[in-house]
Amino acid sequence: MSPRSVVIAGYGMAGARLADDIRRRDPDGERVRLTVVGAETHAAYNRVLLSSVVAGTMRPEVVRLHDDDWPSRTGADLRRGVAATSIDRAARRVHLDDGSTVDYDALVLATGANPWMPPVEGLEPGPDVVAFRTLDDCARILDAAKLGAPVAVLGGGLLGLEAARGLAGRGNLVTVVHPMPHIMERQLDAESARVLTRKLEELGVGFRLGVGAARYVSGDGLKLDDGTHVPADLIVVSTGVRPETKLAVDAGLTVEGGIVVDDLLRTSDGRIHAIGDCAKHPGAFGGLVQPAWEQAAVVADLVTGTKSASRYRGTQPVTRLKARGIDLTALGETMTGADDPTAEVLTFSDPAGCRYGKLVLRENRVAGAILLGLPDAAASITQLYDRGTPVPEDRLAVLLGRALPAGAPSASSPADLPASAVICRCNAVTKGRLVEAWRAGATDVPALAGATRATTGCGGCKDAVSGVARWLAAQ
Repeated sequence: MSPRSVVIAGYGMAGARLADDIRRRDPDGERVRLTVVGAETHAAYNRVLLSSVVAGTMRPEVVRLHDDDWPSRTGADLRRGVAATSIDRAARRVHLDDGSTVDYDALVLATGANPWMPPVEGLEPGPDVVAFRTLDDCARILDAAKLGAPVAVLGGGLLGLEAARGLAGRGNLVTVVHPMPHIMERQLDAESARVLTRKLEELGVGFRLGVGAARYVSGDGLKLDDGTHVPADLIVVSTGVRPETKLAVDAGLTVEGGIVVDDLLRTSDGRIHAIGDCAKHPGAFGGLVQPAWEQAAVVADLVTGTKSASRYRGTQPVTRLKARGIDLTALGETMTGADDPTAEVLTFSDPAGCRYGKLVLRENRVAGAILLGLPDAAASITQLYDRGTPVPEDRLAVLLGRALPAGAPSASSPADLPASAVICRCNAVTKGRLVEAWRAGATDVPALAGATRATTGCGGCKDAVSGVARWLAAQ
């Protein structure tokens, strides 16, 4: 029986992860003949870690997901610097911008999202106006951000703050301009945002909140809509993204903001799937990588035939701010207040110490949390959240990271963690993946890092990975 032809349109984080997952299930290519098409000339890279490249704490090559030998090692037909331009659904054929075509039995759209440029007078992409989205954008930012020069960051969301912290750490005079009353308004309540703002100000980041940009003059800076002025030699734009859906629209697929998919990640054409930022599923949250990882696993199960019952049921959101000197985790319901009679809500605020904790419980289980400057609490509460484990009676001890789940092992004793437990969130490495790599010969932490990329992101999972390694060595 000849292998099925599977084409992945998009070689970003979602497409690369899917390709890896397919080859993990079909290492010899007996079931799937794999073609991957990507518009960027770079090898796939971890977009989550781009702020570390801007900060100078990681070199561009470190964030790569594949090395140059990946195509020959996996037997994949990788076409970099080539974009898909149209889909002939009747012929099951994808047309590429180099004039070639590739036929498919199953097509997966992993085309990601494009940065949104706000309609501000004079604000046009150029050497001094850069949207923060790609590895090339990092190079442009670093080329334009001369040491000591003023930089304005448009957008006080997760990515904008990571860029601002990185540039301030390099010696730039950074001002974040954000039209909402507080930063990270999708993940943080007002008090936690106030504490985080204070911490970032201590690290050299300035803020203009509740005002928008009205006009940009190159070489001068931003005029804000309240009439004030922010000097800037460089504008970094991080004001959100829009799903890349042109291929799907032109092919007549159902698109409602994103490409509409069901629990099998199928579009309105059953031979075409969509995953990641370009896809729209009711259980997925845009802008986070975890849904893409989980969706890739489901599609890999289906196209290889290894698990035909696999379904995507949605993702529990966990957000981490990856910025040097800051430990912030937000998960689940973060806006629920103490006035909600259906929830139990505890808060702890220490602005002077740049610490804030919020724990939301429903039916004795974690429904949400905000944890700033409380790394031990973040580790244990995330574990409780992921596993749906009942919360110990001493809620304050849990919130401060001084309690463990009743009857459960500590985070440093992973024996009872399920294989699906996520150990490294930057690279979505589960306990099961670490066990798999160990059994394949990666029998220490550096080898596990090389095989799975665990610990190579923000570094917050090093203790957990070391704990898994010790547990495996003792068996």
